[in-house]
Amino acid sequence: MTLQEIRTLIADDIHAVDQLILTRLASDVVLINQIGHYIIHNGGKRLRPLLTLLCARACNYQGQDHRLMAAVIEFIHTSTLLHDDVVDESDTRRGNKTANEVWGNAASILVGDFLYSRSFEMMVEPGNLRIMQVMSAATNVIAEGEVLQLLNVHDADTTEARYMEVIHRKTAKLFEAATQMGPILAEQPSLEMAFAAYGRHLGAAFQLVDDALDYTADAQELGKNIGDDLAEGKPTLPLIYVMQYGTAEDQALVRRAIESEGMNLIEPVSQIILNSGAIDYTYNMAQREAKLAQDALDFLPDNEYKRALLSLADLAVNRRH
Repeated sequence: MTLQEIRTLIADDIHAVDQLILTRLASDVVLINQIGHYIIHNGGKRLRPLLTLLCARACNYQGQDHRLMAAVIEFIHTSTLLHDDVVDESDTRRGNKTANEVWGNAASILVGDFLYSRSFEMMVEPGNLRIMQVMSAATNVIAEGEVLQLLNVHDADTTEARYMEVIHRKTAKLFEAATQMGPILAEQPSLEMAFAAYGRHLGAAFQLVDDALDYTADAQELGKNIGDDLAEGKPTLPLIYVMQYGTAEDQALVRRAIESEGMNLIEPVSQIILNSGAIDYTYNMAQREAKLAQDALDFLPDNEYKRALLSLADLAVNRRH
């Protein structure tokens, strides 16, 4: 299934979530409305809320709270983007200026805080303690992932294990929480572990591809500057691969780039990455994670929602932005 076919499958749910987002963004503080609408409606994939909706349908959930939780997931994701762009000093996201570039760091951080607090206000509404347990734990783990990533910045000795730990905390954890909402809302706790595994592995695959695209995609298509990770001193898997398997000369240049020179060396570093097999290695890792995600749903009977979830794993790997 294509992404458009998947969206058509649950078009009513998606429309309802869009309306919820608009309604719950509303504040009598004008700047919150301006920044919230700017970042929410700036061309994002909305993959995480899509997962919440699909997993609820796959569990045969018949209520309406999956729409509310999809909006919660999107608010949490958006708040992390606002904070990330400040930490990373980013000026471009999804092909547009970042909120911090337009309104400044202080406004971006505070509106990110508003979205976090609004999401917790919303997630109380279903009156389900398990939802609160999963979501509060997820936001805590995500924050830990952000700090772990900060510790790895400019550290050329970052290992693959440390890198994967950051991925699982910073990115995959929200995917995992998004997919858990389905069995929780459908009151099928025996399915929760399998859906969580699907989300966790899908999130890891998604981030691995993102890190490969940082060196291979077209900047306009990707929606951000190529080499942003290197400019920020982030040792992602393509760089870690060169540090482990590259020649001594290549390793020395990549070390300089990670530790201090960043974008000054983007062209030679990109060439080293492309010639080293690092991109193939990263994509192979992503494909393994995507396969693990699909395998986690083996127990589900074949239906259009299962096919959509399986297709999303393929789409996460086979994309250009």
